[in-house]
Amino acid sequence: MPVTHTTDSRTTTTTLPQDAELVLKVIPMPADCNANGDIFGGWVMAQVDLAGAVLPARYVNGRIATVAVNEFVFKQPVKVGDILSFFSRIARIGNTSITVTVEVFAERISMQGTYLKVTQANVTYVAIDDKGKPRSIQRKDA
Repeated sequence: MPVTHTTDSRTTTTTLPQDAELVLKVIPMPADCNANGDIFGGWVMAQVDLAGAVLPARYVNGRIATVAVNEFVFKQPVKVGDILSFFSRIARIGNTSITVTVEVFAERISMQGTYLKVTQANVTYVAIDDKGKPRSIQRKDA
């Protein structure tokens, strides 16, 4: 899909990431709105946390817990009816933790096939054992 830019950054469209995995798609509903009529930022954060957990959970083959939100940027408002696509990639693997970058793109209801980056976050998860204590991550060499 070609990159299209206009003078208004709110209508800038972009290609979807080729170096990340699509881990979640969701459509926000009216119950997810804030007082301004846009989707509540806390709802978006919860979805990012779910999406961000997919790759670390697979990598550690077990339980994980969110330990840090290192960065969270709301670039554009999310609207009721947007189709949100969450893309994730592993940014760093430590001894017990994995940090991922999650990018969220919206397809506006009236502009299907056109994508707008609405949110980006870096989130760190820690591998935990059955007692909830951090455990070592076995490295998977490429």
